[in-house]
This record gives sequence, structure tokens and C-alpha cells, in this order.
Amino acid sequence: MIAQETLAIHCNRLQSGDFFVWGTGGNDRSVSPHSFKTQLFAWHYRSYYGTTLEEAQSDGKWGLVLDPLMALDFFASPAPSLYAKFSWSSETLLLQRAAQIYRTALANGWFAPSFESWQAGRFGWKLLLPPELEASYQPLLQDAERQGVSYLHEWFEAVLAEMLQQEPEVAAAWEKLQQEHKLLQSAAEPGQSKPEQACLDEEEEWLIAIGWKRDSVPFRTCIQLVEPEGEDDSWQLRLILQGKADPNQLVEADFQGTTLAGELPPEWQESAGDRIAKDTARWVRIVPWLQSDDSAAGIRTELSDEEAWEFLNESCLRLMQAGYSVFLPAWWEELRRLKPRLKAKIQPSVGAAGNSLFGLDQLVEFDWKLAVGDMDLSEAEFLRLAEEKKRLLRIRGRWIQLDPAFLSQVQQTIKRVQKKQGLSLREVLELHLLGSGEPASAHPDGQGGTEGESGEQDQLRLEVELNSHLKKFMKQLQRQSVAPLVQPPAELNAKLRTYQLEGVSWLLFLRQFGLGGCLADDMGLGKTIQFISYLLHARKETCTGPALLICPTSVLGNWQKELQRFAPSLRVYLHYGSQRAKGEAFAETVQDVDLVISSYALAHLDQDELRSVRWDCICLDEAQNIKNPHTKQAAAIRKLEGVHRIALTGTPIENRLTELWSIFDFLNPGYLGSLRSFTEKYVAPIEKKNDPLLISQVQKLIRPFLLRRVKKDPAIQLALPEKNEAKTYVSLTPEQAALYENVVQDLFRKIDSLTGMEKRGLILGTLTKLKQICDHPALFLKERSPAWKRRSNKIARLLEMIHELREEGDKCLIFTQFVEMGQLLQAILEKERREPVQFLHGGVTKTARDQMVARFQDDSLPAEKQCGIFILSLRAGGTGLNLTAANHVFHFDRWWNPAVEDQATDRAFRIGQTKDVQVHKFVTLGTLEERIDEMIERKQGLSRQIVGTGENWITEMSTDELRELFALRKEWIGK
Repeated sequence: MIAQETLAIHCNRLQSGDFFVWGTGGNDRSVSPHSFKTQLFAWHYRSYYGTTLEEAQSDGKWGLVLDPLMALDFFASPAPSLYAKFSWSSETLLLQRAAQIYRTALANGWFAPSFESWQAGRFGWKLLLPPELEASYQPLLQDAERQGVSYLHEWFEAVLAEMLQQEPEVAAAWEKLQQEHKLLQSAAEPGQSKPEQACLDEEEEWLIAIGWKRDSVPFRTCIQLVEPEGEDDSWQLRLILQGKADPNQLVEADFQGTTLAGELPPEWQESAGDRIAKDTARWVRIVPWLQSDDSAAGIRTELSDEEAWEFLNESCLRLMQAGYSVFLPAWWEELRRLKPRLKAKIQPSVGAAGNSLFGLDQLVEFDWKLAVGDMDLSEAEFLRLAEEKKRLLRIRGRWIQLDPAFLSQVQQTIKRVQKKQGLSLREVLELHLLGSGEPASAHPDGQGGTEGESGEQDQLRLEVELNSHLKKFMKQLQRQSVAPLVQPPAELNAKLRTYQLEGVSWLLFLRQFGLGGCLADDMGLGKTIQFISYLLHARKETCTGPALLICPTSVLGNWQKELQRFAPSLRVYLHYGSQRAKGEAFAETVQDVDLVISSYALAHLDQDELRSVRWDCICLDEAQNIKNPHTKQAAAIRKLEGVHRIALTGTPIENRLTELWSIFDFLNPGYLGSLRSFTEKYVAPIEKKNDPLLISQVQKLIRPFLLRRVKKDPAIQLALPEKNEAKTYVSLTPEQAALYENVVQDLFRKIDSLTGMEKRGLILGTLTKLKQICDHPALFLKERSPAWKRRSNKIARLLEMIHELREEGDKCLIFTQFVEMGQLLQAILEKERREPVQFLHGGVTKTARDQMVARFQDDSLPAEKQCGIFILSLRAGGTGLNLTAANHVFHFDRWWNPAVEDQATDRAFRIGQTKDVQVHKFVTLGTLEERIDEMIERKQGLSRQIVGTGENWITEMSTDELRELFALRKEWIGK
């Protein structure tokens, strides 16, 4: 029979305060805790027989972690399995002796708060052991000291702290005691003392003061501050005796104990004199300046304004922390919470007829006011009161407080605004939109702050009080539907829907005030026709010259067609192609036209020509093209001069919040401050922490200048068919899986040796390669004439689905981001379907593009000339096209941006569509396509609020996160 090995059990205390238990076998060999914990804790219920204990490593050894309360429960009565052999180290034997004493003390309540610890500046506990137990405890402490175990009492205090948190009844009683006796929370910093500590010299008094022991005196002494009455401007201090049994029993006395109002109750008389003398002496030690010049009087009974302020703000808190009750004027608590606010009251004439507003930079006349609660002081009243240099002032029968620091902030703010000769409409808008709770940002630089200003000054709450004209203006600005409706222009060859007429009216309303606007309706809701209607109105009313429309090259023809169709009376000049007017001839050419249409590329190349004209209106179609404010074309467009600015886009944000800033800086230059200040205040916190308060602030700032309607909004009443989205999941072929794995391994062989842009470039390059492999191996291998069958399940599934929809007579759009993939799909589909397949990409000319769209849309063509399958590269065909003949949309490879994909889908799902639209998004299982699709679904909520998604965030991932993202899950590889 083999003898069972005896395990030695050791324990030490970790820095965290927890206990670390480990075991050793023969030759001091460390033993896995998993092999002995169920035997060591076989009868220990609190740890559920060892199953809930955490295994961890410390100093190279693996063991079990016990919190202080768990350790006490275990060591007080260890009960291992009878079938296991354990020996105990000297430290664990010490812990067993101490645990038995501590458990007995806790069970009998033999402990109390430590007066010595409180005096030393911390809260602690002390044991109150009976003599027979104390006789065992002292030798234990001596043995512990000899063995270097110095933490036994700390262990006891930690157990008590845990019990106060974990035991519901104990925790509730302790919390109530702390609330009733503030002295429990007033320990000083180590090595220091507070006046309220110094007033208690005896432990007995302290235990009574913190509520641990009962005080036999039937009343408590309180101090009351009484405000001046009538013409008297002095404040009074009074002594109040309050019954403990009945707190409503109040008796006023002087500070020598003589009754001033009624006789003392008989049971109070014996202890009144001593208690009043003792407590008033403590008050003076806590607040020395309360000492009366007359030594017989003890406490001062009259206070000046300055002394009353100090008593209200500081001294009363010290007395309350020492355990005393202080009665203050009923209005003080409310007054203490009320912070004075500086108001700019807009003068009544601002915004009235003959004094109209125009442009965000216009200065607005106003008067200064000071608001305290619901009471307003004029600038003259405020300055007069400030000259009195009083902290507490009574005006119109009410008390107010004026803090010197606040006065300094007010003076600095007034000086800054006076330096600029007033507030601009931009600043009035910001102050009104963000509300009175926001720190003032009306600074000379117009960007939310100036260098050298203190953070304290920046926290002054500045409000704006609008007059009736501006209130109406703000209401119309914030609720676009309130803007006065205009009549549809007679020259428009179309009938506007109600929401479209509201959009036109909103643009014209902004035009009156020189404010730019972003029309951000869903794709297909008719932004084009709304802008055409706006142009027709502007031509008749306040036109100052030609308007300029800048759009992507891909939609130049679409704009020409729409203008000819809906507004043939407008004179349109297309500034595009080799024959376009250059130099001085440009201004002469456009002077008699209504609208000049050009492209984003030419906005930079022909910026001299475009800047030579002051435009009546500058409109950007697909305005997300200037989302990067640092590009040359974005910079060139911002330099153009015009009376009114408009942006048209279905996706004002695609990836980052800075894109929104770029569009708004074009619309209303300077409104959102500088790019740097906007990034620091909003972009970084929102994109890192998704801060809901900052998201709300950005929404408030942009809402007046951004009109967005979605197709499914009941108010739109489009009666559009349904759009049904579905994921189509496919697996990799073995060939794809092998290529995928090689690319991933190559990435992680190189990534740790690279930094900065090299690392980002490697990651983005790898993303492209993996997406190509998921599409078809030939795309990654750059094969010229590839064999395609059985090499891509994506293509196989696409063919099956197209066969089915074409049999039913349906048409489809197929989006891909790779031109080579589009060419391969075109070849495959034409061969398999034996029908024409069109492919639109960036290399297609404008003429050919228009012909492709017309052919796809025209169902009246002979069958042999019709085209039912249209492949489009996402960049060239994702915006600006009307392809409602299709009722199926395939996203063959993913752009990983919901806004961009929705925009592409809306080529088919828009006004004019009569069928339900089926959207099919391909996802390759087991690959990064599946993982990123899951991430998009989780993050799409924020995208709907302000921020979108893209690919650049992937480059900021750690190596471990990338490994998790790119790892191939081989269970999905096709057989």
C-alpha cells in the first residue's frame, strides 16, 4: 500500500490585503492548487467547498486567493477532508489562533471605533476583549512580532470593513450612523489635526459625539444664526437647547445658561450649566474667532456681514462636522445653490424691420444684466452693489451673494466683449442653443477661448436673453417646418411634395439671413428638385449674379437632364471639358447665365476662374466630397465667395466627425470654431468615449442648419415599397483559405518590426488583400485569364441568385469596390447568362455613362437591346444615379460603412421605385468580413446619431486585437 503524501499549507498576505494560500509537497515542491483545494476546503461552506476560490500566481507560485473575511472564516475553523494529509506552516497556525479570537470578538460586539486612530487622522477599530481573552491575545501578538507577522490588527479592521459592505443590515446601520454623526467622516490628513478634533480630549466624549455611546443629558446644545431685522444691519448668534426625545422642543438661552424664553424643563436644569459651558468652550476651540472680547460672555452674539458670510460658508460646517446642530436662515440653502449668472439681454430693435440680421458675423446690440434665481439686476444696479463690496446683500426684500471671484470673472468677460464691440450673431446662436448651463465661450477669437485665460474664468455662466424678434427667428431656425412656406415656382415643371416645399422654404429662409444650410435628405427624396425650385425662386427675388453648382463628374449629365426637364427656363452653362472658358473669358461667359455647373476636380484646377466671380449661391452636391478639410479642392472651395451657401448630401458624415466640421465650415465659416478647437472639444471625446452630453451639444449646434428627412418618416408619406435587407453567408474554398492564412501569417511576421505610417500601410494593404481573396483568388493572384469555377463560393452563390431573379424578369445592381472584380463578374455573367451585362467604373466617359443608365432604365427597348444586370464600382456608381429599374441590389464585397452602402442601395430605392427592393450583402464566414460585419451591427447606433464607421480605426488596434480580427476560423472552410 502506497502512503499518501502530506501537503504543507502556507499563507502570506498580499499587498491588496487579500491572503494567498499555497501548498508544497516533498522537497518543497510547489503543488497545483487545483489538486488540493477541494480537499482543503472540503467542509468550508462560505467558499462553497473551495469551488468559488480564485486561482492566481504570486512570486512564481500558484495558489488560492482569499479575501480577509473568507480567510477569517476558514482559519477560525479549518476542516479539510479526513482522507487528505495536511501540515500547517507557523504563519498559518498564528492565523488560526488570531481568527478564533477575532470571530469571538465580532460575534459578541467586543470592538469599538478607535479614538487614537481618529486623532491620528484616520478611521480605525480597536478590540474590547474581556480579561481572560486578552490574556491569550497578548502572547499571540508577541509570537506574531517575533515571526515578522505585523498585519494581524489590520486584518481585523479589513474584516470589519468587509462586513460593513457585505452584510445588508450591518451596512444599513453603519450608513445611518455616519449620516447622523458627521464627525465619523472628519478625520484629518495624517500628521495634521482639525479644530473639531482638538475639541474632544477624552475618548468617552468622542464615543458619545459619534453616536457610539449614549449621552445621558436629555438635550443637545445648538447654535443659531439670525439675519438682521429692520434697519439693524448686524447678524445675531443665539444659543438653542433642543430636546433629544422631542426635537421640536426648543428653548432659547444665553451663553451662560440663563433662560431667556421660558423656564428650562426640570430634568434639564441639573446638567444645563455644565453642558453649555463645556460646549461653548468647544465651539471657540473649533472656531476661534467666535470668542467674545468680553471673557464673561464667552461667545460673540453680534456678527458683521463679513463674519456672517464666513460663518455661513465655513464655520458652520466645522461645527456640524464636530457633531453639533446649527440653525441657519431658511433661505440660505437655496441661496447657496443659486449661482449668479451674467446675461446679455438683446435690445428690442435687433431683428426688427429695418434692422434685419444678415450673416453670422453681424454684431448684435445688447444690455448686460445679472440674474440671481428669478431676479434680474440691471448693469447699473449690479455695479452699484458691487461698489459696496459686501458678500451678502439684501435687495428688494431678498438676500443675494456676490463672490469676489465671480465679480472678477464678470469684469473680465465684459472687457473681452467690449473689446470686440459686442456679441456676434454666431455667439448669440451658440449661447442660446447650448443653454444657460454651458460655460461662456463668447471670446475675442470666436473659437471658444483665448490663450492666457484661466480655467476658472472660462467657467462663468453667460446667458443670452432674446427679444421677441429673435425668439421668433430662433423658433423658425430650430423647427424647419415653422419657416414661412413659399408657393411653388410657376416655372417648375413638376409638382412638389409637401416635405419638398418645406425644404425649399427652409433654404430660402436661411438665405434671407445669409446663413448656409445642409439639405441632408435620404437619397431618393428629391434634393435635386428642391435645389432647382430654390434657384427659380432666387432668380425672381434677390438674385445678385449667377449661381454655382459643384458636383462629382459622374453626375454632371444627370444634373443637365434634370434641369432641362424641370426648369428649362434656367440658363445653364456646363464648365467642363477641354472647350471650357478660361481666364478672363470665363467671367464674360457666365455673366448672363443663371447657373454654372462644374466638378470638384475643376474647383481646384480652375480656382482662379471660379474666384473671379462673386456667386449669388454656391451649392455643393454630394458635399461629402469635401469631408477632408486638408485637400486642395476643399481648400479651394472654401475660398470661393458667395451670398449664400448650400450643401446637398445624404451622408454628411461617413467616417469621422471632422467631416461634419468641414461641411459646416464651408456653409457658415467659423461657426464651429477652428478645426483644432472642435477636435479637442468634441471629436476626440466623442470618438473615444461616445460621450452622450457632447453628442447632444453637437446635435444642438448643427440642427438649425441641417435638414434631414428619411424615407420611412410617416410625415414624408412617400408610399414607397419596402426595402428588405438580408445577409448572404458563404464559406471559403480550400484555395482561398490557404491564401488567406498565408497573408495573415505574413502580416504578423512583419508587424512588430514596423511603426507609424509603415504599420498602418501594412495593415491597410493586408485588408485589401484579404477582401480580394474573399471575392476570388484570381483577384489576389492577378491572373489575366482565370479559370473561375469552384474557386469562389461568392461567385457561385451570386450566379444562382441572378439566375432566379432573371427568370422572374427582375433587374439587379451589383456593387464591388474592385474594378478587376467587376470585369471578372462581367465576363462570367455574360458567358453564363448569355445576355448583355454593363459595368460602370471610373474610367467610363460621361457620354457612355449616360447611355448605360438610359439603356438600363428603358423597358421599352427591344428585348435584345435591354440590359437587366448592371455592375457598378462603388466609387463611380454609388451616388447621383437613378436606377429604379432594379429591384435587387447586391453588395458583392463590403465597404464596411453603413452610410456608403445605404447610399449605393438608394440608386434603386428612391422616388420612382414601384417594387419592393431586395438588398443582399455578402459575408464570407470565418473571415474578417464576418467579424467586421458583427462590429458594424454593434456600432451602427452611434453612426445613426453622429459618427459613422470606416476602415482606418482598424489600424489603431493592438497586435492581439488584430490577431483576433484577422484569424481564420477554419470550421467554415468549404470542402
